[in-house]
Parts: sequence; structure tokens; C-alpha cells
Amino acid sequence: MKKLLTLITLLPLTLLAHLNIAVSYPYIGALTKTIGGEHITTTVLAKGNWDPHFIIPRPSLITKVRNADALIMNGGQLEIGWLPPLINRAGNPKTSPSSATFLNLSHHVELINKPSEVDRKDGDIHPDGNPHFHLDPKNTLLLANTIKEFLISIDTEHRDVYEKNFAVFLDMWHKKMSEWSQKMSDKNGLKVIQFHDNLAYFNKAYGLTNIGTIEPLPGIPTSSKHTINTIELIKRENPCCILHDVYHSTKTADFISQKTGIKVVLMPHDIEALENIDNLSALFDYLTGAIK
Repeated sequence: MKKLLTLITLLPLTLLAHLNIAVSYPYIGALTKTIGGEHITTTVLAKGNWDPHFIIPRPSLITKVRNADALIMNGGQLEIGWLPPLINRAGNPKTSPSSATFLNLSHHVELINKPSEVDRKDGDIHPDGNPHFHLDPKNTLLLANTIKEFLISIDTEHRDVYEKNFAVFLDMWHKKMSEWSQKMSDKNGLKVIQFHDNLAYFNKAYGLTNIGTIEPLPGIPTSSKHTINTIELIKRENPCCILHDVYHSTKTADFISQKTGIKVVLMPHDIEALENIDNLSALFDYLTGAIK
């Protein structure tokens, strides 16, 4: 019995139990679970209908980070206001940014809209560039491959499983991308207004042109003057619609819509941002079908 207990103690963690991977957002959890399959458990810290910029670091989230075997974050400073405090208070070496069991996805994609300079007068801008890169379906493939390589690096025993799951996902995603491109083929060059520029990658992927935002600056509430200017801009440029996130009030957008006649279209940013968005394919099915 003593020999058996000693052997069990010496076995790698991955042979004894699932890896518990903490992730910052639902889309990361979906990709991680798709690649990891039965060999991992994902713990998602933020809900899909929350503003991804502002998450309250509740004690329950500290416990989740403390119990994790690894952590995957979006990065691009999207979590800058809430994830570092969680990591610090959890005190888990496995979720430390310097550990081999920590992954920052933003280091593996090309960020756009990087500011030439950073000044607080310009609002809540992201110094590394726009961090909402997962809303380009091409980037999803890069992220899936990155997560696959990460899982292999911390769990080499199941390399073949992760490779196989990734290959299945790759085939499915290529087919879906072709479908979405077809749906959006007549939208190239279409002008849009946004509340906040969280759809920059989606717009670039499908040739939509964002001509303005209801926010005068990132993270800054709109003013009467800016709202009037936006109404005048819409009358001049004739965009098709206002693309609006699900976590800000649509009050100003509805007012602008009444004054200009253009519609407000809710555009979810993540899984579970709307009730019927329960997976990544459903997210892009919705996004590519919402603009008519």
C-alpha cells in the first residue's frame, strides 16, 4: 500500500485529474474546452453580458483563480483594471504572468489601432492597440492554435488529443468562415456608427466602415454637443445603422435613431452576451446576420 501511495504521489497531475484552466472571458473558455475536451475543466471569470473592461474582482473570483492550474487571458490591457488584483490576491504561482502555466493571447495576434501616443485626455485608450481581436473569425483560428500549443506545453501526455480536437475545429471553422463571408459579401463598404469601437476587427474583416462613435472618446460618456454632431454626421454620410454593444444603455442611440431614421442593431461581443448566443459559431452567425 505504501508503494502504491508513493507511485500515485509521483504521477503527473494530468494523469490524476483534469486540468482546471481559469480564463478571463467566455469565448476563451469555449476555445479552451473545444481543444482540451475531456481532459480539462474551464473556469470562466467574467460573464458574457458584462462590460469586459470593468469586472468587479469579487472574492468568489479570487477563489477561482487560487484553485486554477493555469490561466488564459485576452490581454491587450482589456483586463488591466480587474485581473491583476485577482491574481495578486489569489497568490497562486500557477497563475502568475511569469509562469509557464499563464497565457496572454494578445501576444499571438496582430493588434490594430495602436495609438501613436497615450494621453488621458484622449479617454480610456488601450496603449497596445484595440483588444477586441477575437471578433475577427480569422483571428479565432490563431487563438485556437495558440491555445492548443499552450495545452500541449503543460500537458504533453495528451498531445494527440489536443491535435485531433484542433483539426476537427479547424475544418468546421473554415466551413463557417466561408458561410459568413458569403452572408457579408454585399456589405463591403457599408458605413456604420458604433457606440464604442469594439467591432473594429469585425468591421475590418468584412469591409464595414466605421464613421463615428456615440462615445466622444473611449470610456467617456456622450455630451449633448457630441450627440448633435453625430446626428449631423449621420445625415451627411447616410450610414446603414448604429451598431451597439449589449452592456451600455441604448438611450442615446435610440434618440439618435428617432432623429435620423437609422436603426439600432445590438451586436453581442461574446458568448452569452445575448440569451441565444451559446457558442462561438452562434456568435458569428448572429453578427453576420444582424446587419440587413
